[in-house]
Amino acid sequence: MSKPSLLILPGDGIGPEVMAEVRRVIDWLAQEKGMEFDVSEDLVGGAAYDAHGTPLHDDTMAKAQEVDAVLLGAVGGPKYDVLDFSVKPERGLLRLRKEMDLFANLRPAQCFDALAEASSLKPEVVSGLDIMIIRELTSGVYFGEPRGIFTEGNERVGINTQRYTTSEIQRVGRSAFELARKRSNKVCSMEKANVMESGVLWREEMQKVRDAEYPDVELTHMYADAGAMQLARWPKQFDVIVTDNLFGDLLSDLAAMLTGSLGMLPSASLGLPMANGRPKALYEPVHGSAPDIAGKGIANPIACILSFAMALRYSFDRGDLADLIESSVNAALAEGYRTPDLMTVAGGTKVGTTEMTDAILAKMAAA
Repeated sequence: MSKPSLLILPGDGIGPEVMAEVRRVIDWLAQEKGMEFDVSEDLVGGAAYDAHGTPLHDDTMAKAQEVDAVLLGAVGGPKYDVLDFSVKPERGLLRLRKEMDLFANLRPAQCFDALAEASSLKPEVVSGLDIMIIRELTSGVYFGEPRGIFTEGNERVGINTQRYTTSEIQRVGRSAFELARKRSNKVCSMEKANVMESGVLWREEMQKVRDAEYPDVELTHMYADAGAMQLARWPKQFDVIVTDNLFGDLLSDLAAMLTGSLGMLPSASLGLPMANGRPKALYEPVHGSAPDIAGKGIANPIACILSFAMALRYSFDRGDLADLIESSVNAALAEGYRTPDLMTVAGGTKVGTTEMTDAILAKMAAA
């Protein structure tokens, strides 16, 4: 049987640094667990622009369509702020999501007990937090037409269009309900049906899918602004949240900070199954390129390592290895290892990027 294929796109800023640590985990799994991958590497974002004049070369896009999964680091940086919008680093990531048709973005927000004190909320509010936000990723206001900046009379007008179809809503709804069946059988759908027609359609279609196909799953509806308030008030009332592209972007970042640091959180973007049964998939840490700390050896590699763990779980059917990585991260944190972004927790031992991975690999070896 051929090895599963993985395309690595380190990107910009701290992307190459944290991705180097993931490569160490991949190598460890090959040596110690016999889990080998056919790994290739390419450019995305600013790095691709510097080399090719485009944030994603067509050849790279073709590779992404062929492999079993893509693992991306981060894109962007201030040196690219002057570029035209069409070639900014972020357009490379958006192209991957759109052309791979990665319509379901899974953003877990899990608070490790050792980091409960790092959250801006009270420890009792976030301790044990484990929720999943599923964000529709390929439609909505980020992709709707018409869009652009136009002139009307003496004024300039910026236009973006919020647009959803029945099928786009239903397929991300099914992703949420399927995932809920593996968790607590509870989904909260968030929109703005009180002021937006697209929100009315979203609510109606979510309810239709639930009633027709998932009657065993509890479905509630909430306005997205109220959902933001409730996430800050008592986040553990939620399990799976499903929402549109814009609200998902906002709510998932809010949920991320409940856990104490963006450097801790992974994500998965999934599409329809390929011929081999695996979904089209891209995995990436939630944090950005953090150019202010790039090259200093202090970036937190955990989010990228946990993104790889998500790939093991959702693309490669190796939940056992994903569990091993996640439990080893927890053990390293419980022992007090802290990259600088986590040093708000009293009593931690400050370590760099490589040392944090050393601690995680040691825990994996001892498990």
